[in-house]
Amino acid sequence: MEPRNERDSPQHRESMLSHGPAQIMEDVTVRQLAFAISQAAIVVVSTASSALAAGPQFGTEAQARAMLERAVVAVKQDKEKALGMFNTGDGGFKDRDLYVYCANASDGILTAHPYLKGEHLQEIKGKKGYPLGKEIMDNATEGEIKQVTYWWPRPGTDTPLEKTSFYTQVAGQNCGVGFYKE
Repeated sequence: MEPRNERDSPQHRESMLSHGPAQIMEDVTVRQLAFAISQAAIVVVSTASSALAAGPQFGTEAQARAMLERAVVAVKQDKEKALGMFNTGDGGFKDRDLYVYCANASDGILTAHPYLKGEHLQEIKGKKGYPLGKEIMDNATEGEIKQVTYWWPRPGTDTPLEKTSFYTQVAGQNCGVGFYKE
């Protein structure tokens, strides 16, 4: 009968018998170490995979711009439905700290915002005093995405952070999406 593997061969058994207790202990320790290293590698790989699957905690510049571009398409298709979705966050229009806000281009009344709906956009200033609402009202242009940078707290916090909003005008609405630089 043929040996199943090298360990089952007569040569391997003889070799093991010729080893002293110290050599056998060294062989066992090396095998245990190799096993421990392989287990640690599995833990590292699975932890990294979980972290990647969870994704970043905050929205990025590219995601903010993409959300605004999707918002423009939605407003062009059905303005009232789009504004409703922006206010509820449906259709992917609320993602972590990214959200769409809109105001009537004619009078500046916010028609979509998580907590400022009904306010006048032109009166809104950043937390360090920058008149971001006035800039948006004065400069929003149909078919052109512009940006403004100011200080604003993340939703659910009071600490102002540097934020940039992409904004444009579409179907009588000045709409924007902002992202935080930190």
